Amino acid sequence: MERAEAPVQLVACPVCHSQYDVSQVATPQITCTCGETVENRKLAPVDAVIARCGSCGAQIAADAQTCGYCDSAIVRDPGKLSLICPECFARNTEQSRFCVACGVAFSPQPLPCEGKELPCPACETRMPPSQVAGIAVNECPGCHGLWVAGDHFDALVKRAVSNRQQRGPADDGPRVKRGNPLERSVKYRRCPECDQFMLRSNYKRSSGVILDECRAHGTWLDADELEQVAGFILAGGHTSPMLEAEHAEADRLASAALTRATTQRRIEEYTQGTHRPRSLLDLFLKVLD
Repeated sequence: MERAEAPVQLVACPVCHSQYDVSQVATPQITCTCGETVENRKLAPVDAVIARCGSCGAQIAADAQTCGYCDSAIVRDPGKLSLICPECFARNTEQSRFCVACGVAFSPQPLPCEGKELPCPACETRMPPSQVAGIAVNECPGCHGLWVAGDHFDALVKRAVSNRQQRGPADDGPRVKRGNPLERSVKYRRCPECDQFMLRSNYKRSSGVILDECRAHGTWLDADELEQVAGFILAGGHTSPMLEAEHAEADRLASAALTRATTQRRIEEYTQGTHRPRSLLDLFLKVLD
């Protein structure tokens, strides 16, 4: 089964009129290259008079069946007019290069890329900023891990699940391999933003997919872990109250251990570094800062 292609959905900046295809964008807003905020919302179409050729933009007669300039067919069947003009909201075909009502050219720009280059938490390769479904991410070109900035992880998972649902049975990606995360070697990774150790958590308590999270800056996923999370959800993944309690306690112990390790590291930095605290009180104030 072939993957169904999402119809093109255009939005235009109200200031500079740059166009963007948001059919695969999960975020409710995008920032235009001019700095203006553009709402990602489905446009309400209007039934406008077809006055131009969608292929070349030339004016046509009201009853024309083909364009007198480029000989392209003039499509009038409403069922085939799914592309909505972001300027006048007239219906167009997906193949239209110009709006058949107002004549504006359809030329969507690449989505603006926010963020900055960051070091990979796993292999320290530099990760350039990019976007997935309009969400700011950094993908490592070395180990193919993914850094999801801010609190956009849930939106990215939702998009990954949607993409998996559109695939045929023969196009299945990685499935989550459940198991006891406690049996795996534990390796705490540092946040690429603040360089502090991140918390490790078992997604949904029972998935077996261990994620690294900095609550202030974002979430780190190793290669294929986003696909594994999507597979877990589509397989009906859920958690029981007993597992919730067990993993909540495991998270609490892991968090306490990480806090102790971070505190010890800070004490060593202050006592062995060039700046020595003037008193014991000064030391603990700096450690807890």
